[in-house]
Amino acid sequence: MTTTYITLILCLALLAGNFARAHAGEPKTGFINKVHKSKDGDSKYVVFVPHSYNGDKELPLILFLHGAGERGDDGQLPVKQGIANGGIKFKSNEKTFPFITVFPQCRVKGHWKAGGADANRALAILEEVQKNYRVDSKRLYLTGLSMGGIGTWSLAAAHPDKWAAIAPVCGSADLSTAEKIKHIPTWAFCGDQDKPFIEPNRAMFKALKAAGGNPRYTELPHVGHNSWDPAYVTPELYSWFLKHSTK
Repeated sequence: MTTTYITLILCLALLAGNFARAHAGEPKTGFINKVHKSKDGDSKYVVFVPHSYNGDKELPLILFLHGAGERGDDGQLPVKQGIANGGIKFKSNEKTFPFITVFPQCRVKGHWKAGGADANRALAILEEVQKNYRVDSKRLYLTGLSMGGIGTWSLAAAHPDKWAAIAPVCGSADLSTAEKIKHIPTWAFCGDQDKPFIEPNRAMFKALKAAGGNPRYTELPHVGHNSWDPAYVTPELYSWFLKHSTK
């Protein structure tokens, strides 16, 4: 066997190894389009994987529930509003954002209330992401805006031991659930001009305090329904999330 032939074999083996690693072992990062398959059909969603992710350690995860305007089946509208723009893409945050972030999409005329088809699908997608990536199961965070804020309160009450912290934005809650979720670190946001939601937010804050909880509530002055833009550009929100984990 000639030296040239041996060299050629070694080069081909090296190329094959590099190809296999590129297609099997090296994780992708950034915004990644996914499809969740179930008996109800295919559902497109997006997962943001931090650019630092290489699979060597578990990372915290945020489940984001969008508002009514982003319902559909394209999988893309949820990343055009809310935490994607306010937290991940804001300024130069994308390169350093530390959370795996999941963006399910509610179907047209659907909702995020616990027990509904869309909420169940969101939880199934969350479970799918947990299987496919190294996720710290003690640091699962839940947030959403408007319809997604309502869903945040609802899913927190339905699964009170699942979430390390929640951040509902301009969404109303069922006051009767305060006792059930009083232990969950909560930071709610609402604009003081958001007439349909301002009083329900104030009432839930009082209910949580009365139940023995220690919630945070930020009421944004001179802000109407769009409190998500200022909420999700609040840097402290993300460091606050990281302070909390489940037992």
